[in-house]
Amino acid sequence: MQQNKNIQSEILLEPFESVWWAWNAHVHTIVASQFSKVVKPDHKRIEISTPDADFLEIDTCILENEKPIVALFHGLEGSADRYYIGNLMRELQAIGFSSAALNFRGCGSKMNEQPRFYHSGETEDYRTFFNWISKAYPSKKIYAIGFSLGANALVKYLGEEGHQSQVCRAVAVSPPYDLKAGSLKLQEGFNRIYEINFLKTLVEKLEQKRRKIPEMPEFTGKTIYEFDDQVTAKLHGFEGADDYYHQCSSKHFYKDVKTDLLVVHSKEDTLCPIEFAPFKTIEKNRFIQTCFTEEGGHVGFLSSNPGWLFRIILKWLNA
Repeated sequence: MQQNKNIQSEILLEPFESVWWAWNAHVHTIVASQFSKVVKPDHKRIEISTPDADFLEIDTCILENEKPIVALFHGLEGSADRYYIGNLMRELQAIGFSSAALNFRGCGSKMNEQPRFYHSGETEDYRTFFNWISKAYPSKKIYAIGFSLGANALVKYLGEEGHQSQVCRAVAVSPPYDLKAGSLKLQEGFNRIYEINFLKTLVEKLEQKRRKIPEMPEFTGKTIYEFDDQVTAKLHGFEGADDYYHQCSSKHFYKDVKTDLLVVHSKEDTLCPIEFAPFKTIEKNRFIQTCFTEEGGHVGFLSSNPGWLFRIILKWLNA
C-alpha cells in the first residue's frame, strides 16, 4: 500500500489485506455491492430547497453533541441507501459522529422537479447542502466523504473553494480522475456489464421525466459516453461529452485542494482506473494523503479482517 509522504502529519493507516477468495477486482466490486448487508441507523429523511426551485433529499442521523457532522455522497446511480453509505452512517454513529447523506437529484424517493439531474462535476448542490448543514448545525464542523462519482465532485468542490471550503476534513474513495478515459474504459470487456446496468436506470429515469417534461433530450445511443453527449451535456450546459468531461474531471482540481484529504483507491480498479491519476500533482499537495492498495475493487475492499475501509476512514476523521 502506497501512502503519500508529503502531508504535514502523515496518518499511519492499516494495510489492506484481501480475503483469499477475492481473486480479482470484479469480485471485490460485485460481492461488496450485491451481497453486503445494510444496517442503517435510525435516521430521518428531509427535503431542502435549491436556488433553482427544486429540492434535495437528505438522510440525517444527528447526535446531540459537538462532534462533527459527516456529509456523505454516493456514486453513479446510487443513493443514500447504498451499503457503503448506510453502513458508514452506522459506524459514524458508533463513535459519536453525526451524518447527513445527500441523495443526488433523481436518486432519492421521488423524481426532482427540474429537467436537470446530477453529474460528476455538480458542485452547486454540494454548496447548497453544506450551507444547509452550517445553518442547521452551526456548532458542528463539517467533514465529507465521497464515493466514485460523489468523490469526483467532492474533489472538484474542494479545489474550487481552496481555503474557503466549508469542509474541514475529507475522504475520496475510488474517484474517477479523467472522466473521458474512464467513460471509454466502460466499453471494454467485463466493464460493459457495469455500463449496461448504469444505462438501464439512467434511461428509465430519462423516460420517466419525459412524461412530465416532453422536451427532455432524446437518447439513441448504447454507451455512457453517448448518454453524456446526448443528455448530460445538454441538460447541464456543456457543449458535449468532451466539454463536460474536460471541465469536470477531478484531475484538474487536486492542485488547489487546501483541505486535509485522504484518497483511497485500488490499483486494480477497472471502473475508475488509477492509471489516470495525476500522481505528481497529488504528491506535491501537502494537504493530500493517498492510500493506494495493490488489491481491491471499485469502492469494494473485501478484507481478511472485515471492515478495513471503514476503519481507515474513521481513523482519518478522528486524527
